[in-house]
Amino acid sequence: MSSKPVVLLPVLLLGGLAAAISAVAVTPTAALGQERQLGTIDFPNSGSRQAQRPFIEGVLLLHSFEFEDAAEAFRRAQEIDPNFALAYWGEAMSYNHPLWREKDTDAAMRALNRYAPSADQRIAKAPTPREKDYLRAIHTLYGQGTKTQNDRAYMAEMYRMVNTYPNDLEARAFYALSILGSTDGERDFATYMRAAAAAQPVFDDNPDHPGAAHYLIHSFDDPIHAPLGLEAARAYSEIAPGAAHAQHMTSHIFVAMGMWDDVIAANIRARDVQNAQLEARGRPINVCGHYTSWLHYGWLMRGDMADAERGMTDCHERVTSGTATPSDVGYFVGMRARQILDTRDWGAASVFAADIESPGYAFVDAYAALMDGDRAKAESLAEGIRREVGAEAEDRSGIMMKELDALLAAHAGDGDRAITLLREATEIEENLPFEFGPPASLKPPHELLGEVALDLGRHDLAISAFQKALDFTPRRAPSLEGLAAAARAAGRTAVATAAEAQLDAIRGNRASHN
Repeated sequence: MSSKPVVLLPVLLLGGLAAAISAVAVTPTAALGQERQLGTIDFPNSGSRQAQRPFIEGVLLLHSFEFEDAAEAFRRAQEIDPNFALAYWGEAMSYNHPLWREKDTDAAMRALNRYAPSADQRIAKAPTPREKDYLRAIHTLYGQGTKTQNDRAYMAEMYRMVNTYPNDLEARAFYALSILGSTDGERDFATYMRAAAAAQPVFDDNPDHPGAAHYLIHSFDDPIHAPLGLEAARAYSEIAPGAAHAQHMTSHIFVAMGMWDDVIAANIRARDVQNAQLEARGRPINVCGHYTSWLHYGWLMRGDMADAERGMTDCHERVTSGTATPSDVGYFVGMRARQILDTRDWGAASVFAADIESPGYAFVDAYAALMDGDRAKAESLAEGIRREVGAEAEDRSGIMMKELDALLAAHAGDGDRAITLLREATEIEENLPFEFGPPASLKPPHELLGEVALDLGRHDLAISAFQKALDFTPRRAPSLEGLAAAARAAGRTAVATAAEAQLDAIRGNRASHN
């Protein structure tokens, strides 16, 4: 027997094949030195018995958004069984990333063309009516219309499949994902609740289904609905410990509920699984990525400053080494903003400096300069941002611009103008689609409104602003600190005591977990 690690994947093989195989050993795409557990699905198909192993692995990886590994698994299935229709369907599916606003139509068509050179020929070649329908759906996904048109047409196709094959849990799971993808990554609460309604029966029928848990989390990962996703978040970590994205996804619920211990633990697991896979491929480990940036934010919120600074230093060294990718740089800008703004450590702007031109980077430098008393530098940087993003932008760039102008106004003694500008910034924030995770605005505008109002002695306004900030970002430490201070100043002891109690609970355990 090979000494390579295996994946244990219970599957049911139909389509003329023998009865169930309950523990199929599958060679993982990237060795981790241990079994790579990805969950359990039942996906009957007409592929050969030998090709089932990589095929089922590929579908499981699709459900956990491990797209590169999924494509490799499906190609292994194609090599074993060149006539395996769904192996080509699966590889094409791996090039659509609906919640990341990404779709590679050329790569998908190359995969499908290896099966047959046209849509009609592919459908004719597929051996079962159900597999023909999966191919029809994928052709719709990569059709001739706009991405939005294709995504919605694909959703309609998957709805048809759910009704045609009511016992096909994979069709139902991918239908749930298609609903999430129909908004092009922008949250619409009614649409997301429809996705949850599609995913929940799959989760009820198969609690070990990675896609069902994953799509429920995406449906519920905002502060209002997050408690509904907590069961799926707890389950997903155990369902797919071999998928880095699965480990991270649980923290979508934890961030939305301000559960910082869990945010940290989830992203340590995600980082470690991802880095083991990267090392197995001979690639540099990730120190400035999605998982490490969420981990850094969790450390800051819990007050683990030594861990946060170490993580920030690692990312800074990558960015200043000349080996950083554009993705590394983007995450660095966000992490740097959190390190400086959330800790109010203005000197960190020079410590973690890099040769980067972006509005977000300049915004933090301007903010820190003004807090350090260098108004001239702040005004110069603000003018540069204004030229780049426009003075009247109604997006997060506009929020940054209004925040800087408000701070400059407050610094000049014009508190009323500062408050007006910050109210305008909060209106922009409230009208933008909700974005999960750490605050999408580098400085949450409700929080800044609270801080400026507190400095001006407008305590009631400060209290209401901090409370609104906490609606967007529950248990966020800087907002709790501001609320406690404003409530104390206003003589609202109960409000202050409650905020302080939350801070004590959050920061009661500062041991390093790196």
